Amino acid sequence: MELKEKSVLELEERKAKIREEIENPEADLDALEEEARAINDELETRVKEEAEKIEERKAIAEDETIEVVEKIEERTENKTMDNVEIRNSKEYINAYAEYLKTGDDKECRALTTGDVPVPQIVYDRIQTAWEKDDILSRVRKSYIKGILKVGFEVSSSPAVIHEEGGDPINEEELVLGIATLTPVSIKKFVSLSDEIYDLTGSEFIDYIYDELTYRIAHLAAQMVVGTIEAAPATSTTTAAGVPQLPVTALAQSTISQAIALLSDEASNPVIIMSKGTWAEFKAVQYAGQFATDIFEGLPVLFTDNFDSFTDTTDDEPFAIVGDLNKFLVNFPAGDGVDIKFDDKTLMTSDLIRIMGRMYAGFAVTAPNAFVNLIKDGE
Repeated sequence: MELKEKSVLELEERKAKIREEIENPEADLDALEEEARAINDELETRVKEEAEKIEERKAIAEDETIEVVEKIEERTENKTMDNVEIRNSKEYINAYAEYLKTGDDKECRALTTGDVPVPQIVYDRIQTAWEKDDILSRVRKSYIKGILKVGFEVSSSPAVIHEEGGDPINEEELVLGIATLTPVSIKKFVSLSDEIYDLTGSEFIDYIYDELTYRIAHLAAQMVVGTIEAAPATSTTTAAGVPQLPVTALAQSTISQAIALLSDEASNPVIIMSKGTWAEFKAVQYAGQFATDIFEGLPVLFTDNFDSFTDTTDDEPFAIVGDLNKFLVNFPAGDGVDIKFDDKTLMTSDLIRIMGRMYAGFAVTAPNAFVNLIKDGE
């Protein structure tokens, strides 16, 4: 039997016998030495071959692991992409429209996994409603659940120069305040005819969200203005102050006087007023033939919170100057619009009531970041 056909155990046994035979005076030492060398060579060869096999098996295992991981990542990516494509598919949009009407999400869940996500067209409409509004697009937003509290500095002593060997400086006198953003529900009801209700898919979703998101975003912008308007003139430990500028008559210097009352934190101020007040300011500019901009280069945002200056009641605000980045809107449940249907209340009139709801809290977060311009009737 050739050495290659023998097992390692058989080869080791033969090596042991060779060591015994060497002791025999009549033994052929040359032959035994040659056989022992051949056995050792065969054993070394087998050790190398086994080591190579181990490395090969290890490499194969690593390659397979990489391949499996790559396949898993590929499936995950494809699944994510599939979900995105599904949410934007006509089938899912139709299913989502029926879900809005009935509250039954079985068809949506059959097409995707996990929670029922809104189609991209819905998300885009909500974001567009915020971005298109000049006021809402400038405020800061957060998404903290529950009642949010934000700290601000009411007052503090200034820094001082301390000369070498001089008297010790006094400790800073710091007064802090906390603005509390208690969320409220912003709601809007609309009544639809059965004909509108019978629309399907994107036509129905477009109609509902265009109407509700616009109205809700409009009211949210009014609440931003109303919150600033209702702020105390002087900061307290519970509210950041909004100073007041009494105005007897509109003048070229009115806006510049308001800017002078703003803190250094108000780095990007805007003007918020009605279109009527804007026209009255422009009339002042035209009458005086002023070459300068009566609005001091600040963007003018329109709101229907205020009447024109002429129609404003004495001691009431007619405009705001300030930095909307110092105003915070918190959305504890996200900035989407929840939809609910009522097809019973007005069913005798063939109308369906639809309510949109958004949950949000509002607050000024920095003292003197805004100025309320008040009509002074003297």
